[in-house]
Amino acid sequence: METSLKKTSHGLVPDDPSTGEWYEKLKIGENVHGTLRGHRLTWKHRKYFALLNIGFSNWTPGKLDSKYGIPEKNFDRFRKDTAILAGFYEVVIRLDGSTRIEAKSINFKSMDQEEFDRLYERTIDVFLKHVYGKDWSKEEIDEAVSKYLEFA
Repeated sequence: METSLKKTSHGLVPDDPSTGEWYEKLKIGENVHGTLRGHRLTWKHRKYFALLNIGFSNWTPGKLDSKYGIPEKNFDRFRKDTAILAGFYEVVIRLDGSTRIEAKSINFKSMDQEEFDRLYERTIDVFLKHVYGKDWSKEEIDEAVSKYLEFA
């Protein structure tokens, strides 16, 4: 069961109706256990995607041709590659025995707020190196994200 609790001066208390119903059914002295983590902040998730959208729109890939044809610019691949370059990846083994680097999931259940904040900061570093170069600063990128969110 998924629960939502809030810290108060009286301890942890239910923070949503379904948790409240579950809590009321507990007997005094009954033990429960589980893994708890803080909630991710939704506005920071939106801010991260604003950062990615700005980076993607400013990124110009080099001209390429492959044995599969001319590749197209792809936002999902860009997002995953950015996370990998920022150091947020897992090494997985493939069916043929080779290994592959996969971007870590940014799902709310997979990444806590502290790790997500580090991803955001390191993504800016990746953009400074691979998208903007010396034309932008961290502050200018962050300002562009704020303006983007005002219009979104």
